[in-house]
This record gives sequence, C-alpha cells and structure tokens, in this order.
Amino acid sequence: MNDFQAGRAGKPSTVSARISPIGGLDVLSRHEVARLRGASGSGLHALLRRCALAVLTSGNISDDPRAILEQYPDFDIQVLQQDRGMKIELSNAPAQAFVDGQIIRGINELLVAVVRDIVYVSTQLEQVGFDLDASAALTQSVFEILRNARILKPQVDPNLVVCWGGHSISREEYDYTKLVGYQLGLRGLDICTGCGPGAMKGPMKGATISHAKQRRRHNRYIGITEPGIIAAESPNPIVNHLVIMPDIEKRLEAFVRLGHGIIVFPGGVGTAEEILYLLGILLHPDNASTPFPLIFTGPRQSAAYFEQIDRFLRLSLGDEVARHYQIVVDDPETVARMMIKGLEKVRHNRLDTKDAFFFNWALQIPLEFQQPFRPTHEAMRALQIHRERPRHALAADLRRAFSGIVAGNVKEEGVQAIEQHGPFAIDGDADIMRALDKLLQAFVDQHRMKLPGGTAYVPCYRVLSA
Repeated sequence: MNDFQAGRAGKPSTVSARISPIGGLDVLSRHEVARLRGASGSGLHALLRRCALAVLTSGNISDDPRAILEQYPDFDIQVLQQDRGMKIELSNAPAQAFVDGQIIRGINELLVAVVRDIVYVSTQLEQVGFDLDASAALTQSVFEILRNARILKPQVDPNLVVCWGGHSISREEYDYTKLVGYQLGLRGLDICTGCGPGAMKGPMKGATISHAKQRRRHNRYIGITEPGIIAAESPNPIVNHLVIMPDIEKRLEAFVRLGHGIIVFPGGVGTAEEILYLLGILLHPDNASTPFPLIFTGPRQSAAYFEQIDRFLRLSLGDEVARHYQIVVDDPETVARMMIKGLEKVRHNRLDTKDAFFFNWALQIPLEFQQPFRPTHEAMRALQIHRERPRHALAADLRRAFSGIVAGNVKEEGVQAIEQHGPFAIDGDADIMRALDKLLQAFVDQHRMKLPGGTAYVPCYRVLSA
C-alpha cells in the first residue's frame, strides 16, 4: 500500500504505506501488538506515534516538542502481526521519509528500533519486575535494553567515544565537531552521541569521511535518546544504531556504561546536565581509581564558554573536580591523540579488573543518579544545593536542576507545567546561585537555549538567592 498525497494549503506532503521492517526486530506476540495499538489503554500507542514521527522527520531541527505533531496531525502508525511476519502501517507519514514511494532504508531501520525498544521496555522489563529502588537492578535494566538492541559488542578493544554537546551551536562550533570526528575516525574510533543535530551530528559526519578513507567497514554511529527528548531532537541521518531508553537517567547511564571516553563540545543546559552527571559519578570515592577520559573542546571562538563552565564547576564542586577533565581549545588532532592515550588506560584497567570492554560494570553509580527525577515545581524547589553536602551528592542535585530546565524548555510534560504554574524556582547557597544564574544567562545570550531566529527565549526558571 503506497498512497502519495501532495501538500496543499501550506500542509506538508504525506505518504501512506505498509512496509516490511528491515532487521533487528523479532516477531511480536498478539499481546505486544495489542499494547502498541492502544487496545490495553497503556498509552503505548501515543508514545509509539510520537517517537516514530520523530524518526520519519529525521534531520528536522526544532526545539518545540509539539511542532512536529502539529505539522502532521493526521499521522498514525499501526503494527500488524501477520502469518508471514510483521508489517508496519503508516498513515499520512512525512513524504521526506520516502523516495519514489519507497521508505528510505536508514529510516526503516530507525523505525524498527523505535518499535523494538518500546515493546521491550513495556513488556519484557515489566515482566522481569526490576526493583527500581536498587542500584544494581537499575544497572541491569540498562544492560538488558542495550543487549536487546544488539549494541553490545564483545571481543572489541575499547574504541567507542561518546560525544556530548548542544544541538543549537554556531557554524564555527559545528564545523569544529566535524574536524574532531574526522581525527577520531582516522584512528579507528566509533562515535556515540545523543543522536540529534549540531554537536551530535558533526562528529559522526566527520568520522564517516575518515572511516571511508581508511576503508573501514562496519562503523558504528550510535544514537541514544529517550521519549521526552526525541521529538525536539530527531535522529540525524548518519545514526545507524538507535536506542530509545525509557528515561533520561537510564540514557545517561547507558552513555557511561557503553562509552570508553567522552568528548564534550559547547552546548547548553542539556550539556551541563551531562557534565554534572559524569563528574558526580567520578567524584564518588568508589570510582577514584577508575580511568575515564573526559575532554572539553571547541574552536577558538568557544574558549570563553569553557572558561565559564570551568569556573562554575570549580566554584560549586571545588578545584579538585578539574583533575577529572582536560580542556583543549582549537586542536582536533590533539584531542584525538589524548583520547587514544586515555582509551589505552581504560583497556589496561579493564584487563586488570577483569571488567568487560563492552559494558563498564565496575563503575559505581549512586542511586541518586539512577532514579528518575520528575521535575515538578515542588521537586525543583526542594533540591539541596548546599556546599556542606558530599560533592557527588551536590553534583546529583545540580544535575537535577539542569534536567528540570531542559524539561521546561523542550519536554512536553515540562512545558505544560511551566504554562500552568509559571517558572521553576531553584534555591541554594547564594554564591552557587549567583554563578548558576550567570551561567544560564550566558546560555541565553549565546542562543544556546533556543535556535537563533526563533522567538525570544522566556526562561522557564527563577534562580533564588542570586
């Protein structure tokens, strides 16, 4: 079934089609199909529709989680179980996902990943019944999702570099991420990002060229996302392995368990959240001897950005935090060489501790970094941002503060909460609050909260004691 409908009266062109999924998906049971069709009233169909539409508009750049759904209000997806296998039926799907009536192969694969992860999390993990108050069980759930997605690769030396950074970055910053990705690819490294545009796309794009030059096959461009963010950050077209984790905490844990080193490019509140997540873990006493290469880098124009980040981290968490990261400005080749040296330390450590190369079991992640944080007004106001707390605990609540701002900016639930009750209030030690307010204002001034050219940014937060 292929039915093309041209756009009219300003409406985008759409296609209705029944497609055969390509690879990576087992046959579904009638119960699983029923849940996806919404027959059980579980809300899974709405989740499937939202994530599928994000994949079908791969490459779209938008900060508005409602924009795509409003652009394609008649879009629907149904999973059909047939005797000869499964079919995916798309109604009024974006025409950009098709060529001559046939769905683009890469988009087909990402669509399969959406169905796979939503089904697995909602059925298999629920049946297992993980204890959500136990750290080991939460880590096991992350492992199970990644294993089911066929992401874990045994008998491969550490070579997966996670790249964090903003989707709303300047052209100079974006070009720089490509140069770093190019240098990483020349050295045989694979790339993992949050799967969206900007700093999540650039390293993959650079690596594709160097991988091709090195005649390297079976390259991995892994994108890890979660339902609350995918609508605002559709997967970029280079992603060839997509994983949708159930929440931001499991997404972040997947990054640090799966990746062997991390490079941070300029970004906004989401990038700050990621930095605080990893540093909070590395500051925990149990991880003192665990090597984890972490490099902050950007072009010369971004030097002031990293100076701001460094000042905020030192002020809030102490000067000792700086020993966990290195800052390199405008030198992609040095970044790649430093990462190679760091990965060699990771390799020797994993061999000495008999830890797996494909999943960092030894890293201790405290429960406060794993339990999902729902950013309500009450929860944001209750954050304990005080210097007398253990540094990793303080980092955990700082991470939650940035997570709440991300939600208020781009996640449907957070946007609705701000519309109904006004901005979140964040309170804590006066000097930390002043530094936080200054950092956030810099993000706004540099257009790191919203894409340039959009409506003026209205903060979803109020920093108290500042």
